[in-house]
Amino acid sequence: MVDVADLADDVRVGKRAAISRAITLIESSRADHRAEARELLGLLTPEAGGAVRVGVSGVPGVGKSTFIEALGMHLVEEGHRVGVLAVDPSSVRTGGSVLGDKTRMSRLAVSPDAYIRPSPSAGTLGGVARATSQAMTVLEAAGFDVVLIETVGVGQSEITVAGMVDTFLFLTIARTGDQLQGIKKGILEISDVVAVNKADGERVQEAEATSKDLAGALRMVYAGGTGWVPPVLTCSALEGTGIDTVWSRVIRHREFLGSTGLREKRAQQQLDFTWALVRDELDQRLRTDPRVAAMREEIREAVLSGEMPAATAADRILEAYDS
Repeated sequence: MVDVADLADDVRVGKRAAISRAITLIESSRADHRAEARELLGLLTPEAGGAVRVGVSGVPGVGKSTFIEALGMHLVEEGHRVGVLAVDPSSVRTGGSVLGDKTRMSRLAVSPDAYIRPSPSAGTLGGVARATSQAMTVLEAAGFDVVLIETVGVGQSEITVAGMVDTFLFLTIARTGDQLQGIKKGILEISDVVAVNKADGERVQEAEATSKDLAGALRMVYAGGTGWVPPVLTCSALEGTGIDTVWSRVIRHREFLGSTGLREKRAQQQLDFTWALVRDELDQRLRTDPRVAAMREEIREAVLSGEMPAATAADRILEAYDS
């Protein structure tokens, strides 16, 4: 049994053990823990919302961890308190977790002004996203004024993270024109700032060329618009160059949102998140319902053998749940 009020008090004063305990409670699928987590979030939510929320995604091999550590250390040195979270779809399938090995960010991990949390390692992508979004509330209530959320892989996780942050930062590396075609238009459409990382050594000129090509592509995507056009920058997380410029553009985007509807954007995110929570809760109830559990093996064998179409199996499961 958790004393939720005491836990909330400890989170508010920034006790690291309490922060970890609160996030673990949020990630739990136990019914009693979920009830306690809802109570905890009710106490903490009024004190959250003040952080700059940034999603960080990128192509394979771009050096996200190195970049996040470089950015995090820059922010800590500037007097910020930085939280790092992750949304990792692979953790749903494998039970593994990104950021589990904090040696990937060894300097940031030991900073008293930073907190790094692995992705939840079980459940659905929706469940992982729910836990990550609510962990962000905990960090904000604990006084972290910047929260970085790393996405792993490509696809739905980017869309999910873009729906919970203020600014979505996309990282890429120097590429040829043909390789640039491989960057999906969709990822550029949800990006607010783009940075070409690894602009160091012999790759500086190539990175600059990539930056110009991407900037041209983005101008076409946003042609005719009167709003924000994502800037394309170059940086080297390894050497620490350009990181301050990337952050300045993040802040500029935040200021742009402040003048054009940051409050409305966050309100819409909360409404979308409400329905995501409903879907996640229904999924959890289906998975734990004894009537569904009793027929699980029968349904599994019938579908795998081809005796029962998936649509019929789904109807049978829902009929059992509704009975």
